[in-house]
Amino acid sequence: MIEAALARAEALLARGGRRLLGLAGAPGSGKSTLAARLAAALGDRAVVVPMDGFHLAQRELERLGRAGRKGAPDTFDAAGYIALLQRLRDQPTDGMVYAPEFRREIEEPVAGAIPILADTPLVITEGNYLLLDGAWSPVRDLLDESWYVATPEPRREAWLLARHMAFGRDRESALAWIAATDAPNARVIAASATRADWQIAAGDDRA
Repeated sequence: MIEAALARAEALLARGGRRLLGLAGAPGSGKSTLAARLAAALGDRAVVVPMDGFHLAQRELERLGRAGRKGAPDTFDAAGYIALLQRLRDQPTDGMVYAPEFRREIEEPVAGAIPILADTPLVITEGNYLLLDGAWSPVRDLLDESWYVATPEPRREAWLLARHMAFGRDRESALAWIAATDAPNARVIAASATRADWQIAAGDDRA
């Protein structure tokens, strides 16, 4: 899997200039694992910018009454994410751009955590909703290529259960969250898969 993905990323780089590669997929599909492996293989030619940095803060989710659906499309700042992608496309040769990242240990986004150098030719951005319509539809036009990362449901959900429990939920509450929140989101994301330029089977990778 990684060999085919790396060959495709190299072909994208060969086109020259700044390129944006988007990896979409459901929670637990392997997006961030694949992004990290690509970036490690490409060295200083690539940087990873996750969509998760645009989670709304917990306090804002509570104000909006959306805390119980954290991770749904309307619990992110889609416009802010789109604005960042546009800045990365237009980044001046002497400019630095900073991106936020989501810290699972505190369940909050942290601003200015990821520096993107102007001379880094490939930005790999990964997240659930890169291929959605509505508020997210401008994302696709800002990407040079989009991939959909697919993983068999039993493996994906087993990994999600382990992840939720690793970050403090007991088994019962983790299963309830998967059923009420992750599973509906996964169905929405799967419906957008046909819009990707390429679909890749993630095997045992998870993200």
